[in-house]
Amino acid sequence: MKCPGQDSRYWKPGAIFEVKCPNCGNEVEFFKDDTTRLCKKCGHRFVNPEMDFGCASYCPYAEQCLGDLPPELLAERDDLLKDRVAIEMKRYFGQDFKRIGHAASVARYAERIAKEEKGNPAAVLCAAYLHDIGIHEAERKHNSTAAKYHQKEGPPIARDILTRLGTREELVEEVCDIIGHHHHPGNKETLSFKILYDADLIVNLREHQKNGEIEKEKLLEIIEKKMLTDSGERLAREALLGEKQ
Repeated sequence: MKCPGQDSRYWKPGAIFEVKCPNCGNEVEFFKDDTTRLCKKCGHRFVNPEMDFGCASYCPYAEQCLGDLPPELLAERDDLLKDRVAIEMKRYFGQDFKRIGHAASVARYAERIAKEEKGNPAAVLCAAYLHDIGIHEAERKHNSTAAKYHQKEGPPIARDILTRLGTREELVEEVCDIIGHHHHPGNKETLSFKILYDADLIVNLREHQKNGEIEKEKLLEIIEKKMLTDSGERLAREALLGEKQ
């Protein structure tokens, strides 16, 4: 069955309309289910500004339904994905508000670092929301929340969540790889990994600082030696030491 939103039998007046080409201003006719159209005057192809990309932003069958998705829509799919991942993370942790709060805090710092470092927000934020998703399984199987255990248990759970949300396979692989060793950076890591690592470290250090478990001198030493990005180090100094950049 064809999606009702894209089936012309359900269309209402206004389903066929004209839009000015953003390149030359020529009027270009669109049908509501067109993802893109080519301007006949200047040859510029642009995305349908009136199309509702809501379901296509996460539906795993969007390509078959709408045809090849333009880069603009692919970016929107990834942008909306992080919000759905956040919801799934909260649903998975249930009443474990400590884990939910930690993940949300890491995501906030990760988003700031990613913006400054020009990272991939979809990979970074999906990893941020899901980086500790294996903790409950680690507790159940190993009676421990140690990094080596929740890093081991996290990727299969994250993969299931991301797959159910129709995530692109390459993004699934990237996020699961980050989750699987997010406490243990190697010699060559992706920018997404570095951003997540720095954001998680900032939040962990803040928690230790709040509990009076770490002195200022030690904080400074960790910041200078452990942070993997310049933006992460600046943000850590601001958040932990009160330094204004």
